[in-house]
Amino acid sequence: MTSTAQAPRPGAKTAHPEHLGHVIFIAAAAAMGGFLFGYDSAVINGAVEAIRSRYDIGSATLAQVIAIALIGCAIGAATAGRIADRIGRIRCMQISAVLFTVSAVGSALPFALWDLAFWRIIGGFAIGMASVIGPAYIAEVSPAAYRGRLGSFQQAAIVVGIAISQLVNWGILNAAGGDQRGKLMGLEAWQVMLGVMVVPAVLYGLLSFAIPESPRFLISVGKEDRAREVLKEVEGDRIDLTARVAEIEHAMKSEHKSTFKDLLGGSFFFKPIVWVGIGLSVFQQFVGINVAFYYSSTLWQSVGVDPSQSFFYSFTTSIINIIGTVIAMIFVDRIGRRPLALIGSVGMAIGLALEAWAFSYDLVDGKLPATQGWVALIAAHVFVLFFALSWGVVVWVFLGEMFPNRIRAAALGVAASAQWIANWAITASFPSLADWNLSATYVIYTIFAALSIPFVLKYVKETKGKTLEEMG
Repeated sequence: MTSTAQAPRPGAKTAHPEHLGHVIFIAAAAAMGGFLFGYDSAVINGAVEAIRSRYDIGSATLAQVIAIALIGCAIGAATAGRIADRIGRIRCMQISAVLFTVSAVGSALPFALWDLAFWRIIGGFAIGMASVIGPAYIAEVSPAAYRGRLGSFQQAAIVVGIAISQLVNWGILNAAGGDQRGKLMGLEAWQVMLGVMVVPAVLYGLLSFAIPESPRFLISVGKEDRAREVLKEVEGDRIDLTARVAEIEHAMKSEHKSTFKDLLGGSFFFKPIVWVGIGLSVFQQFVGINVAFYYSSTLWQSVGVDPSQSFFYSFTTSIINIIGTVIAMIFVDRIGRRPLALIGSVGMAIGLALEAWAFSYDLVDGKLPATQGWVALIAAHVFVLFFALSWGVVVWVFLGEMFPNRIRAAALGVAASAQWIANWAITASFPSLADWNLSATYVIYTIFAALSIPFVLKYVKETKGKTLEEMG
């Protein structure tokens, strides 16, 4: 599945203000998939220790149950485009909503550990689909004049979903008396946390019935009259609908469908630009960002923080994540992608190094000494802030811009796959590494943050204001 984001031609009419509200509603409804992406990714944070206790498992097994969702993510992301091209973007969203709902119910009512792992794979598949369908659909229905801003809805929805999941987890934990396995509505608290996702999943499904199919898909299946109606809906009635349909048809016919073979070349299997994309994806994950979203409650409890407070700190880091994302959205087109990445790398390295230092101290009465405890807490927020205002956003911007047209789709697929694999590696390894040496684990993340600086300086070119052909 591809989308063509063309700049408006000189003199071309764009959506008029009276249509903008409707277009914003359509984009926001589609971005609910991003909200679920963020919510489902982070909600497990509140259940980690309860799952360990309920099933009496070690860190290695626990890590596999947490990380196994990423296998579903990779499969969902790899297949979503083809599914959407066959049955449409809206049907794909509805399938994703159903899978989210089924996963939430199954995860809340598991009868065994393997059963819980299975439902997490299903949820992961839905995440993978949502991560592809949302941005593509928004790009295809948005008028050119607003495409960039509406496209940012997806990332904003993801970070809001992460924050809301942490807030809901905190509220449920307090309602259960601060015990993740405390009883609530006939279930243990962690089960309620996982089950609550039914609400946004059902809302996503209902909203999908209120928004139109992509004009691009409608034209691809010969429904030009309906495509004209949708274009009139989103771009206004002053545009030349016949010309717009012809423009979309021409763009679809002239697209080069890149394949894996197009990426081969150079001294090391792939073309150099593909390796740069893979490097960006791997560095984004190897700084350990998903530890903050999957394991932060466990992390804080391991150094003596009360469970209720640990859940609250997970929520506050999610708010910092939102703030950082907004900063990135404001500055990515002003100061450029490369400077923002470098600023983020320096900030992350400092935050991670301070965490490593704080965690190197022995616990006193089950807690970190006061000074080290506060340093660890502040440094964790600093790390998340600098990640969010840089690598969290600019990597996706880079990947969307750095590849020439002839290899763009295939190269983006390889880079995204590398990101899921790196995500899995960090998620699956953290519990065992933390058991071995928590401070040393953060030293490893610090090293990757530091290494990302020379990587960006030597291999990553600025893409701001340049065409894809110039980046070839």
